Amino acid sequence: MRDKVRQLIAESLQSCFADGSLGSGQMPAIVIEQPGNPEHGDFACNIAMVLAKAEKKAPRVVADAIIKHLADPAGLVGSIEVAGPGFINIRLTNSAWCGCLGQIETAGNDYGKSSVGAGKRVQVEFVSANPTGPLHIGHGRGAATGDAIASILGAAGFAVQREYYINDAGNQMNTLGRSIFLRYRELLGEAVDFPQDCYQGDYIRGIARDLLTKHGDKYLALPEDESIRYFAKVGGDIILKGIDQDLRDFGVVFDTWYSEQSLFDRNKVTGAITALQESGMIYEQDEALWFKTTDFGDDKDRVVVRSNGVTTYFASDIAYHREKYERGFDWVVDVWGADHHGYVPRLKGVVQGLGRSADDLKIVLVQLVALLRDGVPVAMSTRSGEFVTLKEVVDEVGRDAARFFFLMRRSDSQLDFDLELAKKHSSDNPVYYVQYAHARICSIFDNAIEKGFTVPTYATAKTERLGTKEELDLVKTLASYPEVVEGSALNFEPHRITYYLQELAGSFHSFYNKNRVITEDADLTAARLFLLKCVAQTLHNGLTVLGIAAPEKM
Repeated sequence: MRDKVRQLIAESLQSCFADGSLGSGQMPAIVIEQPGNPEHGDFACNIAMVLAKAEKKAPRVVADAIIKHLADPAGLVGSIEVAGPGFINIRLTNSAWCGCLGQIETAGNDYGKSSVGAGKRVQVEFVSANPTGPLHIGHGRGAATGDAIASILGAAGFAVQREYYINDAGNQMNTLGRSIFLRYRELLGEAVDFPQDCYQGDYIRGIARDLLTKHGDKYLALPEDESIRYFAKVGGDIILKGIDQDLRDFGVVFDTWYSEQSLFDRNKVTGAITALQESGMIYEQDEALWFKTTDFGDDKDRVVVRSNGVTTYFASDIAYHREKYERGFDWVVDVWGADHHGYVPRLKGVVQGLGRSADDLKIVLVQLVALLRDGVPVAMSTRSGEFVTLKEVVDEVGRDAARFFFLMRRSDSQLDFDLELAKKHSSDNPVYYVQYAHARICSIFDNAIEKGFTVPTYATAKTERLGTKEELDLVKTLASYPEVVEGSALNFEPHRITYYLQELAGSFHSFYNKNRVITEDADLTAARLFLLKCVAQTLHNGLTVLGIAAPEKM
């Protein structure tokens, strides 16, 4: 609807320029907004104030000219007026709004989807937790965010690939192997002083116990380094398999699992460093190699290869992102924990150093999750290994509630996740509130069919009978859904859809509490049933794009 209003204003301006009513010929961007006060209309436009200087006329005079030349053959506009210093306020007819209901019926499960992405190839890399332990709730928020971003981008016409980057090179894997080996020795009766820098969780002892059962004391007889390397490989594989299963149970499936070690095995790190040395982006100083990140806004240049010849994590990231673009992705989206915010400028610099635009890399930061139970914080300590895993949360509250709660706030703001609230069957629980709206509509349909009614089509529903405030609020909310999806995709903000779904559910509940659906008036009943059919379809589509079920019974 916003686009239709924008087009009407643009055509009116062209008419003004054509007959000389306005003489600048300028066509600036036409911004159509929704007024904060509904009494000011459905939409407002400030184009008259934007053009006033170029036209050398008062904004209200420019606005009057635009209104005078506005042609509306489709009968969309109910009223139009100049307000304040020169705002053009527009109210659409009820029939114009209700026309969107036909679009919902026609599109069905595709309502809200668009082609704005034009097939642009996008890779979304998320979670990417080290394979050194099970996923915790912080990883869960990153998983829900990355997966929803990928789905929403797909709905907006982008070609999306989900990727998990396995950090299977470096000291953390050696630490994993050492941790398992020490627990293995402990289980064989040795008195072991278990270091604080080793992984403390019970899962380490469980892996060691499984290896002991399978191999006995075989690895005590081998050189320690060899045993640690073996335990690191086997332990990492076991943990990664568990991570994959936990994510699948959470509704997250990756297209690609990408090994950091493969970058070294295929000489991708050396190749990237050499190429950037040749282009002048990497230089040698104090026997180390440095990337010129200060050329791109970083506060200092960053080491790529230390003086002892060992590469940094930064070197792997350079090679990895270079290879992403070599695979043909137009955009790369990285979903990171908020503690990596300082890393953003240097990686943006890398992308530019590789000859790409900084905008070709999108970084979404995900803040911490505070876990509560009835408002009381749940104690967690990663140092002691006492943390709440994603699996524990999903097992307790269910996949749908977990995903919705993780997506309820902007990803870069801290999230309070109350386990007891997520399980409540009441309107206090946001996900229940939204899902119940869908289930209630399905129940209304069942009741209507029992009473001899059928849910009509747009062609047969007399939608002109829809005119109460609650009905029109519902219709207007439905009409805004495609715009919400597009904005969510282009801004990488899935919380926009959870907000929208709560708003739509609220509009439905307000309507239902004040208006009977099944009445003595057959035409009004049919119109309201069709309206609710569109509400159910849009709730279904919004929940589906977030990876959440739209139940028919609750």
